Amino acid sequence: MSKTLLKNARIVNENSIIESDILLEGDFIYRIDTDISDANAKTIDLNGDLLLPGIIDDQVHFREPGLTHKGTVATESRAAIAGGITTFMEQPNTNPQTTTIKKLEDKFAMAAEDSYANYSFLFGGTNDNLEELKRLDKNACSGVKLFLGSSTGNMLVDNEKVLEQIFSNTEMVISAHCEDEGTIRANMEKYKEMYGDDIPIAMHPIIRSAEACYLSSSKAIALAKKTGARLHVFHVSTGIETDLFTNEIPLEEKMITAEVCIHHLWFSDEDYDKKGTLIKWNPAVKTKNDRKKLWEALLDDRIDVVATDHAPHTIEEKNNVYTKAPSGGPLVQHALLAMLQKEQEGMITLEKMVEKMCHNPAKLFDIDRRGFIREGHYADLVQVNRNSKEEVKKANILYKCGWSPFEGVTFDSQVKRTFVNGHLAYENGEFSAVKNAKRLTFNR
Repeated sequence: MSKTLLKNARIVNENSIIESDILLEGDFIYRIDTDISDANAKTIDLNGDLLLPGIIDDQVHFREPGLTHKGTVATESRAAIAGGITTFMEQPNTNPQTTTIKKLEDKFAMAAEDSYANYSFLFGGTNDNLEELKRLDKNACSGVKLFLGSSTGNMLVDNEKVLEQIFSNTEMVISAHCEDEGTIRANMEKYKEMYGDDIPIAMHPIIRSAEACYLSSSKAIALAKKTGARLHVFHVSTGIETDLFTNEIPLEEKMITAEVCIHHLWFSDEDYDKKGTLIKWNPAVKTKNDRKKLWEALLDDRIDVVATDHAPHTIEEKNNVYTKAPSGGPLVQHALLAMLQKEQEGMITLEKMVEKMCHNPAKLFDIDRRGFIREGHYADLVQVNRNSKEEVKKANILYKCGWSPFEGVTFDSQVKRTFVNGHLAYENGEFSAVKNAKRLTFNR
């Protein structure tokens, strides 16, 4: 069994930063202690660099099957490990959609061959697959995904009786995209009458408005409270929504939780003039005040998780007029660097960042032995150098779509190495030819 000894690490884990060595054996962390020696281990000196648990991204769209001109499990998971993300949960709005147990297992078989990072998938709820959902084992995958607002793939669930049945018939976490479809359609009709298809991109957060988000989120939360369902609200984008969530009980006791995405923490509506449709997401990037409120809720624990909603489209698709330009953008390669940049700006501590990007996703989805640096846990680890800058430019973007909303940004940190289940998967821009990713298991 292979051994790797990491010397002189600054380990960020469980609300502390300690200087220590760490010994990996096979897939696992074997020992954490000062001054470890092992003649049979390959030794790597981290020279005081940060060592974080591998990032767990609970919301990505890797576009396979059916949309592989945008991205594949192989290309996007490769970009993910270069960015320190060692585990992802992929969404069901592919082609075909992941709305049957057979299609779910087909995705797992594909990822077993192609993925560079640990993987699971969300099962898509629809207006007509309730019986299939009832057959789904609670430990089969990361959870159930409901689109309560339309998005790529048209998986909108708008039958209220079906929604209540779904909420009442699963023990799994229900992750929801919350935007009120009626509000959005009315707004879209209004602005199409004014502008035709070439609606100014600055209207996007007005069409997909704060009101639309709040109406849908509050409705989903009310239904979760009525049925006792376990609800996780994806990509909260407005300040008003943050008051729907609580910080009065620990995460382990929450039945209703929330996530915020990198783009809603980084951009605001002031960036549309420069970035245009490249920062067109659903839900929309909104005001500076919304962004401020999101940061406040993240820091005071009303918001529990930071994720990416990585959703690549080709640059040709994004450069269409408003009504034809798809929503979404690629983020997994630069999400950790963006959060580290905000840490250096004093917006968040390293400990809190690791809590939101590593510990809490593991807790929230009951993931087996991941998300922490602990003896006996899988050795998913990321080495970060705080003294190496990295400029985002075409030449170093790894997404299949070949662009990033961060192009031109220089980050003040760099991911140096990424370990996936104890295997050195990425080192200084180079990838191992061996994929050591695993299907996630759960303790439910």
